[in-house]
Amino acid sequence: MCGIVGYIGNKEASPILLDALRKLEYRGYDSAGIAVITEDKKLNVRKIKGRLSNLELLVQQNPVVGTCGIGHTRWATHGEPSDLNSHPHTDVSQTIAVVHNGIIENHAQLRTWLERHQVSFASQTDSEVIAHLIDFHYNGDLLLAVRETVKRLDGSYAIAVACSEHPDLLVVARKDSPLVIGRSEDATLLASDVPPLLSHTRQVQYLEDLEVATLTCDEVHIYTLDGDEVKREIQTIEWDMEAAEKCGFEHFMLKEICEQPKALRDTLRSRLKDGNVSFPTQVETLLKGASHLLITGCGTAYHAGMVASYVIEQVAGVPVEVTVASELRYRVHIRKEGEVCILISQSGETADTIAALRMLKERGIPTIAITNVVGCTISREADWVLYTQAGPEIAVASTKAFSTQLLSLFAIATLLAKQENTALLDALMNLPNMAQLLIDRQEDIQRFAASQFNKTKVFFMGRLVDFAISLESALKLKEISYTHSEAFAAGELKHGPIALVDTSTLVVAICTQPSLYAKMDSNIKEVKARGATALVITFETVHNFDECADVIFRIPQTHPLFSPILSVMVSQLYAYYCSVLKGNDPDKPRNLAKSVTVE
Repeated sequence: MCGIVGYIGNKEASPILLDALRKLEYRGYDSAGIAVITEDKKLNVRKIKGRLSNLELLVQQNPVVGTCGIGHTRWATHGEPSDLNSHPHTDVSQTIAVVHNGIIENHAQLRTWLERHQVSFASQTDSEVIAHLIDFHYNGDLLLAVRETVKRLDGSYAIAVACSEHPDLLVVARKDSPLVIGRSEDATLLASDVPPLLSHTRQVQYLEDLEVATLTCDEVHIYTLDGDEVKREIQTIEWDMEAAEKCGFEHFMLKEICEQPKALRDTLRSRLKDGNVSFPTQVETLLKGASHLLITGCGTAYHAGMVASYVIEQVAGVPVEVTVASELRYRVHIRKEGEVCILISQSGETADTIAALRMLKERGIPTIAITNVVGCTISREADWVLYTQAGPEIAVASTKAFSTQLLSLFAIATLLAKQENTALLDALMNLPNMAQLLIDRQEDIQRFAASQFNKTKVFFMGRLVDFAISLESALKLKEISYTHSEAFAAGELKHGPIALVDTSTLVVAICTQPSLYAKMDSNIKEVKARGATALVITFETVHNFDECADVIFRIPQTHPLFSPILSVMVSQLYAYYCSVLKGNDPDKPRNLAKSVTVE
């Protein structure tokens, strides 16, 4: 959520900043703005509520000229979306501009203290206190002023600061919110994620927690809060701009759904050696020695853990506990002997998951991170990290990052399996091909969506792994089509959900567990008797539901425990086409953000 960009070089800053912000739209936002230092050392700010196109029009009508500037897309936390609450925020004299991601938890106390020092505020935001604090501490040394300011901040922040008295300098700092610095021959750039940097450079440095940095056109210096300089390795981003472009697809989400066969293949390749599942030696030793697995994450990542819990317990006999990270960090956690924690986060910057990680490490519990972003916070702080190979995921609603998380977890299950390892391994290796067969049939799902997208209620139900993947299926539909959708274990149908079933209801029954076909058949008939439309997702060889279902979508045959990777693709495509048919933008669903870096 929220996006930060910065540029200092020998080109006009405003078009570069606007283009960079465009590449961060997927993070979710409700207003946007830029601040540019002019040649005569004046700070010009342009900011406005609404989409980035509003800001582009504003800048077109009232241009700003200069080669150093910062920009921001805001996702409201404190104060409603408005022009005044938009970033950048400035001090009273409008010589210092700040953009901020995160939440300042002690902003009320700081605001009261500043008001006692005759500071007047222009916005309702927590972020504005940062600009006024920097001004309070400023005596000509901008780096020192920023260092002294962030020492007084409680909460999370990534900030970029521009000052009209320093037209060739930007100062940045971070705590619990990402910042990436791009290095090119003629400029230094800044962003809260990699995509805005790729059209300029692939050489980056990641700022770490409780660090500040000075950026000039040709130099970057990184410091601790005490002022000690830190040497930071320059890393090379391997993927290119094409991976972050639509490449002819109408939306990023559809492109990323269709990229899943390749993403699965690439992730699988990283987990195979000599025809067997392979992990780093220390990770294998840790997993094989675990007597209890704790899996945590938020949203879609949590659902991946739910699916994995059924699979690992069944094939390995290892007890698995799955807890939402925002609950785990606050509940009383009773450590089990031989416990290992797997933390899942697409971005690696999810605030609650990072907080849970730090809590577990304090208690001496070994941690393994599964993430898609090299150099992210969770990858640096976990004891070990397993990278998925999904490539950049731009759409807010996760698709290929989720399926590669599942594949990584299925690989762990295969590693730990006590029996039928060969059958699991064969199924694992065939999943990318099975996924491609599904993608080739997406028009079938599009036609079904065209007949059902106006349903006011959609229920997903299943048993065992089918129930777990129902949770993600329902989430995907509500995220981008804004349809009321729920998921429940099919055995719970009569314990409440059936009261809501009527002719306005679509029930999606996921049926891939052979021993439970008869139970699912009974559940489907119950909702049909009450007027619901029933879609069944099952294997291509299964005909148990031919008479009770209105529509059957058949997925390629695979091991029943691995079926969620395929069945969820049907749900992803259905959600996508419903969103488009309703006139929504599936890439940027309302009120949602790609990387949830605040609680």
